[in-house]
Amino acid sequence: MFNALPRLRGGRWVAIGRLDFNSCGLLLFTTDGALANRLMHPRYGIDREYAVRVLGEVGEAALKQLTAGIELEDGLAKFIRLRPAGGEGANHWYNVTLDEGRNREVRRMFEAVGVTVSRLMRVRYGPIVLPSNLKRGQSRELTVDEVQALLKALKVSEASAEQAG
Repeated sequence: MFNALPRLRGGRWVAIGRLDFNSCGLLLFTTDGALANRLMHPRYGIDREYAVRVLGEVGEAALKQLTAGIELEDGLAKFIRLRPAGGEGANHWYNVTLDEGRNREVRRMFEAVGVTVSRLMRVRYGPIVLPSNLKRGQSRELTVDEVQALLKALKVSEASAEQAG
């Protein structure tokens, strides 16, 4: 992806978050390392939404467990939102939201309840939504309104993080 970004003089691109090799979807880039750090750090709770296709159905007990919390090797993980999004046959889709982004967290959570993720796509990062008309490998700059919404979301979550202590 870095090769597709405009060349910079005297700066460098920083990826906000990451996607593993088998995932696709929204990637954000900035030249501001401090901003990238604040947007990624779990302390600030910037949420990420994913469209997840799984093989088989997820039972009601497993769905409750995924939102109540699952103990992974690197700590407790839970979806702050999980809703069915259709599917038929062996494939079922869910939209899930996390307020952090640990390595392969979505896949590991579903695996913990015995379900295999067959497709994973990040569709939103904070207030920034992946445009439906943007195809794989394409990019565009954020609008001024989108940048302001992202900064506003960060300020709100920074205030919440400071109150939490």
